[in-house]
Amino acid sequence: MNTSLVPPENETMLLSRAYALAGQTLAALAAQARLPMPADFKRDKGWVGMLLERHLGASAGSKAEQDFAHLGIELKTIPVDAQGKPLETTFVCVAPLTGNSGITWETSHVRHKLARVLWIPVEGDRAIPLAQRRVGAPLLWRPNEEEEQMLRQDWEELMDMIVLGQVEHITARHGAWLQIRPKAANSRALTEGIGEHGEPIMTLPRGFYLKKSFTAPLLARHFSL
Repeated sequence: MNTSLVPPENETMLLSRAYALAGQTLAALAAQARLPMPADFKRDKGWVGMLLERHLGASAGSKAEQDFAHLGIELKTIPVDAQGKPLETTFVCVAPLTGNSGITWETSHVRHKLARVLWIPVEGDRAIPLAQRRVGAPLLWRPNEEEEQMLRQDWEELMDMIVLGQVEHITARHGAWLQIRPKAANSRALTEGIGEHGEPIMTLPRGFYLKKSFTAPLLARHFSL
């Protein structure tokens, strides 16, 4: 039976559902969820996340909330290679480009989204057909003091640049663990930002992403790679 629509009552139930997915192929999970498999992920980048949300009973209506808001837990799927190393950066949330007065790390969306994360690695090697890719064992994580401090420093550096009208100067190299990158389907999808002299400008929407330099050691530590 597919329990997709029933949110887990507690953390134990969520974890037991997540462990039940480990080792299963995407094709098997898609059949159970009655979800058609895409030919590739070019247009369906969020498909794996949606599939796992169904199996875990995520209540992700509003994306500003965590996927399991009643438990305070966010779900993050992460494609990994044969050695268990992440193949790409991990999207956290949209970066606010205006209206940032009074926002602190404590009240930020980034901190809210990363307060507790259920990481689920998924085979991402392109040599493996989509249908045959397997889901890995889950990891329920919360940042320790050192991790929180580093993430906070990155967030503050990046937000300072946005507030000071430097958004166009932010590159993927800024931030040790957290980066800001354009997040738009195409170059015509512009949003309002702040220019160097405090004037309103139109710019590409941006998103916060966790770098592989953060997720690789995290996975390695917990899975003893």
